[in-house]
Amino acid sequence: MKALVLAEKPSVGRDIAKALGVHDQKKGYFENKQYIVTWALGHLVTNATPEEYDKKFKEWNLNVLPIIPEYMKHVVIKKTRSQFNTVQHLMKRDDVNSIIIATDAGREGELVARLIIERAKVKKPLKRLWISSVTEKAIKTGFQNLKPGEAYNNLYQAALCRSEADWIVGINATRALTTKYDAQLSCGRVQTPTLNLVQMRQNEIQSFKPKEYYQMNIDIDGYKFNWIHQNGDKTFDSELIEQIKEKVQNNIGTIHKVYKKKKTKYPQKLYDLTSLQQTAYQRYKMSAKETLNTMQSLYEQHKVLTYPRTDSNYLTDDMVSSLKERVSSLSATSLKSYAVPLLKQQIKAGKHFIDNNKVSDHHAIVPTEVRPNMNQLSPREEKIYMIVAERFLEVLLPPYQYEETTVELTCEGEKFKLVQEVATELGFKAIHQEKAIVKELPFKEQQQLKIQKVNISTKDTEPPAYFNEGTLLKAMESPQLFFKLKDKKMAQTLNETGGIGTVATRADIIEKLYSSNVIEAIQGKIKITPKGKQLLNLAPEQLTSPELTANWEMKLNQIEKGQYSKGTFMKEMRDFTREIIADIKNSEDKFKHDNITTTECPTCGKFMLKVKTKNGQMLVCQDPTCKTKKNQQRQTNARCPNCKKKLTLYGTGKKATYRCVCGHTETQEHMDERLKNRKTGKIGKKEMKQYMKNDEVENNPFKDALKDLKL
Repeated sequence: MKALVLAEKPSVGRDIAKALGVHDQKKGYFENKQYIVTWALGHLVTNATPEEYDKKFKEWNLNVLPIIPEYMKHVVIKKTRSQFNTVQHLMKRDDVNSIIIATDAGREGELVARLIIERAKVKKPLKRLWISSVTEKAIKTGFQNLKPGEAYNNLYQAALCRSEADWIVGINATRALTTKYDAQLSCGRVQTPTLNLVQMRQNEIQSFKPKEYYQMNIDIDGYKFNWIHQNGDKTFDSELIEQIKEKVQNNIGTIHKVYKKKKTKYPQKLYDLTSLQQTAYQRYKMSAKETLNTMQSLYEQHKVLTYPRTDSNYLTDDMVSSLKERVSSLSATSLKSYAVPLLKQQIKAGKHFIDNNKVSDHHAIVPTEVRPNMNQLSPREEKIYMIVAERFLEVLLPPYQYEETTVELTCEGEKFKLVQEVATELGFKAIHQEKAIVKELPFKEQQQLKIQKVNISTKDTEPPAYFNEGTLLKAMESPQLFFKLKDKKMAQTLNETGGIGTVATRADIIEKLYSSNVIEAIQGKIKITPKGKQLLNLAPEQLTSPELTANWEMKLNQIEKGQYSKGTFMKEMRDFTREIIADIKNSEDKFKHDNITTTECPTCGKFMLKVKTKNGQMLVCQDPTCKTKKNQQRQTNARCPNCKKKLTLYGTGKKATYRCVCGHTETQEHMDERLKNRKTGKIGKKEMKQYMKNDEVENNPFKDALKDLKL
């Protein structure tokens, strides 16, 4: 008899088959005498659409809402039906006596597998593979420690609740708002509170009134002593600062105190997905979605990093024995000079990165034991890998040791302070080659010094910064810091449940807000659009607060632990949906398109709307049921002559303009000139063919023209 192994993706299925020595490849699976290894393609089974419950739901109609099925249906996805049929056939084979679930080790991975098994109507013993990396060693170890499938039944129930509740609330709220106001208005329990975060920060900035404040320092032998008083180092009183200046200018100051203190600084925590996405944005302006996709590739394809969708910053005790192997894998990178010395000594497992109690489903993101071939990594993959590798080495290196010297000077009752940090041991900071100050301060207690130069700086208080993708992720993780929640218990729940959304979904939520045209990024600053503002005004208040999602996550966690009933939760979701749909139906608010154009929709004749997307502008029909779109700008594969990045094409014909993010702009005419043959001044067929073969400018703006010429 054989065990059927169900992976989530073909690449992971191949890795498992290789690790288990299953080499006989068939269509959609591998097989040997002990195992059959097959895979899903992500989800093969999903929630049924409204019209699959009743044909009357095919057209969006406010009068038939809410759509609340008594029992949720799950259907096979048409595009991947052939693979589902393969998996179902394999599960039902007489020589298969058990199923090993090897999908991603988490809530969604459990849902992927269980829906397939239920739809296939198979009742065979289940076992669970639970691993955080897909290296051969991790897979073999995982198969030696398979868990009983029933141990994850509650996890499946929680995943099912999340999926069905999102469907019931999201489908009904979106259809109600869209049909009520005749506009494409998408609403959900995660995306709407996130949109509200952006609005709140923008309101805070716009209502901010700057205040002028003053700071002072005195310059003695090239050292700057900052003025300090009981409220800090600044004052809003201009008269006071001038009086102090007159009092100490050309006066004698006394070194009141010189004291030293030895201090220790530990590195930052290991990365979870959210903190990694923040760092990737800060360093390289990579979006949250780009970072997650890159991580997924490093995990699945290259197998050099562990599972990315984690919310933990710690490792477990059982990983201590693998630390040296992971360090050894870094000897193939630019971090070799730091990795090799660690291999010659015992690696200490400190509590600052090893803690079983702070790891739930998955540990922090760290390198695997697989040595990376840096030549095979894309530039983006290399950047993300090195970010993780650096942080991993930092926690293994000694802490940063330094001596802080403080010099206090007094003059006419005013206090001035100089603080200097001198490194005694760079420790983990050596990775970034930070240099230590070695010059001793030339001051002694009771020393008399003449104050000749007094500097006053005038500044304005500044509003908080607009969100960028990194800081918005942080706000989604800790929304209780931004929303003024009346219920302190709910604020605590938000903190305990990890905020709005999960580490796995936040990148998709931000992308959805962009694609719905309710937020836009202007020079990296995320701002709410007029459509987004109206959506927040029109949506039921319950859907704009993070309290809803906090309450959901709290109960989903309880369901995972067997402490809350799925039936009770779903009843609450159905009642909640009826309530918000009634609110929308009874509303007397109006929606106004402020981005309407004079361009008629080629399909239905209505005027089209101009919307901004992450990749440019486009026109969409104002009728939500029409769905006609026209590009106004698009990214090309033509390259900027300055920074070599892809140019964006605006407009068509002779008036077309190419622009780059670096600021470079050129007209279609100038682009034509760049392609001209220098000798003849003409564009010959041979030159154009050669230009088209150039990898850097593949699919360039002249591709269509060449097709017409049939070159």
